Amino acid sequence: MKILIADPIAQVGIDIFKEEGFEVEVKTGLKPEELREAIKGVHGLVIRSATKVDRALLEAADVLKVVGRAGTGLDNVDIPAATEKGVVVMNTPGQNSNAAAELALGHIFALSRHIARGHAALKEGRWEKKKLRGREVKGKTLGIVGMGNIGTILAELGKGVKMRVIGYDPYLSDDEIRARGAEPVSFDELVATSDYISIHVPKTKETTGLFNAETLGKMKKGAYLINCARGGIVDEEALCEALESGHLAGAALDVYEVEPLPSNARILSRDDVCCTPHLGASTYEAQENVAVAVARQMSTYLKTGEAINAVNAPDVSRS
Repeated sequence: MKILIADPIAQVGIDIFKEEGFEVEVKTGLKPEELREAIKGVHGLVIRSATKVDRALLEAADVLKVVGRAGTGLDNVDIPAATEKGVVVMNTPGQNSNAAAELALGHIFALSRHIARGHAALKEGRWEKKKLRGREVKGKTLGIVGMGNIGTILAELGKGVKMRVIGYDPYLSDDEIRARGAEPVSFDELVATSDYISIHVPKTKETTGLFNAETLGKMKKGAYLINCARGGIVDEEALCEALESGHLAGAALDVYEVEPLPSNARILSRDDVCCTPHLGASTYEAQENVAVAVARQMSTYLKTGEAINAVNAPDVSRS
């Protein structure tokens, strides 16, 4: 059976596929029409966030049985279409959670102490010490929206730097949120009382535009917003307005409404916005973890039919 790797993964994952006896083709950066041609004769497709698995690609596939995401987010996969085609879709949750949580904490410090602004100014020959008085995070309230794997790790990290940690997750009970290291609160209470809000939810119909003008207006004056989850959860234009009005003190974004290059020039030009290019899972450790996980999960499914971390339940008799 044949595996097509359409986005870059660590070599260890490729090696596992080969050791399991699969034929492996690595073809990254293909245009949609090229990918539709390359998918023919392929039984397993490995992707990250760049490749779009849409209905047209699934229709072009003739023997595809499984799509494996080396990571967590699946907003680039048409899951209903895959289910109709009898294709199992699986991801690798938890393998890059530590990396994403550490990045969120890094952004909290970067915002609080103006690290990026100080760095840029000094590189340009300006000593702006008096302009860049910061804040300590000790004793401040960190509100975490989404208490999954990443949110749970961030809660531990936040407590480690002596922050008060509160959390909201509509899919967890209060006791479950407490067990994950946060004080359970309502969404409205979290928005109104947090000094820092860090978002860790998937992009869905319910979460798209969750932080819009109304929500941002309810945030505590002088608060910071961090989004290392998915672009589109935060309304970028509304965020700019909240920053320009002085209501929010700053924001950090690792994800954007348009990627790879954000189309919102206002976001990129603001000194009070700390921007990184979707680095949440970009550590050596995380990339090895997801490559190993996706290779083992897909190999297991193609050999035994056991679907580990599958997000759908298609009628495989149709595939």
